Amino acid sequence: MADRYLSFTATGPGRFLTRRLGLPQPAALTRWSPERPALDGGLRHLTAGRSGLDLAPVLARTGIGPAGSGRAAAVVLDATGIRDVEGLAEVHAALHPVVRSVAAGGTSRSSAAESGGGRVVLLGAPLDPADHHQAAAQQALEGFTRSLGKEIGRGRTVNLVRLTDAPAAESTLRFLLSPKSAYVSGQVIEVGAGETGPGETAPDDEPAAPVDRDRPLAGRTALVTGAARGIGEAVAETLARDGARVVVLDVPQAGQDARRVADRLGGTALLLDITAADAGSRIAEALPDGLDLLIHNAGITRDRRLVNMPAERWMPVLEVNLASVLRTTDALLKAGTLNRGGRIVATASIAGIAGNAGQTNYGASKAGIVGLVRSLAPRALAEHGVTVNAVAPGFIETKMTAAVPLFIREAGRRMNSLAQGGLPVDVAETTAWLAHPASGAVNGQVVRVCGQSLLGA
Repeated sequence: MADRYLSFTATGPGRFLTRRLGLPQPAALTRWSPERPALDGGLRHLTAGRSGLDLAPVLARTGIGPAGSGRAAAVVLDATGIRDVEGLAEVHAALHPVVRSVAAGGTSRSSAAESGGGRVVLLGAPLDPADHHQAAAQQALEGFTRSLGKEIGRGRTVNLVRLTDAPAAESTLRFLLSPKSAYVSGQVIEVGAGETGPGETAPDDEPAAPVDRDRPLAGRTALVTGAARGIGEAVAETLARDGARVVVLDVPQAGQDARRVADRLGGTALLLDITAADAGSRIAEALPDGLDLLIHNAGITRDRRLVNMPAERWMPVLEVNLASVLRTTDALLKAGTLNRGGRIVATASIAGIAGNAGQTNYGASKAGIVGLVRSLAPRALAEHGVTVNAVAPGFIETKMTAAVPLFIREAGRRMNSLAQGGLPVDVAETTAWLAHPASGAVNGQVVRVCGQSLLGA
């Protein structure tokens, strides 16, 4: 369903009225396309504190050239060297003069002059448990990032990356400094020191970094559950765009749609009930050559307030959204179906982080995904060479949200820093970044694709 309010605010009367009434004024977001693969404009690289990172080679490979004296498409502030409260003054000194120069987004989805919102990325260091002054100063960057994200407006995003190794963060910076991250803002992402983490040795069969930047998943097999429609279909499309051979998994009742998607993408359809006890073994049998990307997207809702929710509405949501993810992941790891260097990306939700009235079952299931990621990620990497992460969508424009009553739908769209709903492709692009062969240092992360929801994010 079209966002008529967004279109209205792009008109002269709409701009006048919304300004007078103090209403949200969302800016149209530019997503990735073959015609516009990069942000329009240059990059401004700043430093606060004494940094030991050599970022120049990494930033040079993001596809954005240096900014001149005018507006910048992106600003990267290296604050990894900040170790005390006094150092935070340098953060202010660096960003205060340039925030206004970060390019703003257009005012209409169809505007020919639309440029897309710019990006601000702060780089921070991991908190030092032996130095509470450093930990306090670095944690302060998180509050700064989330606050700036909520005030910068006009389609611009602000994110924080904690890192120790610049090359290991390249795929993350390429994502955040591109149109692919249009609906990701206010997030804190931790990037480790490399594929296997500190103190570990990379296995001999670890895949090399991809040569083809346009098709980084070439030669890899991806299984996407719930891929016959909606967000799952968008994820399958995006992974196929990046070169993956996609297996479209859905229930037999969705067989026609699943085959349609698979045929269009040059993949295969796998029809089975993901909640079945033997789902994991059936997936393993269908993929004798192994699997590189396991994308847990299948999910259902059975909304009702707890006082009115019978058990038959409670358990199906927990079974599909959480129990099936646990069972199939365990089975595929045990069977060795997931190849070393593989990626597991599960779908959480803002409802599992902030809660949502009428969704105790759904919120519980999605919070469970967060617990799964945090617990399994270090062990899966150490034992199987596989990373485990999650995406947590907010309000995404789908057929399901189009059926939500008008006023609730409008509240969902506006209650984030970008004042609009996201698109299925926003979740898909975030999944593709986590699935990237060069994203091995990103592990145990739950990334919210919510436009920086004003609740719980």
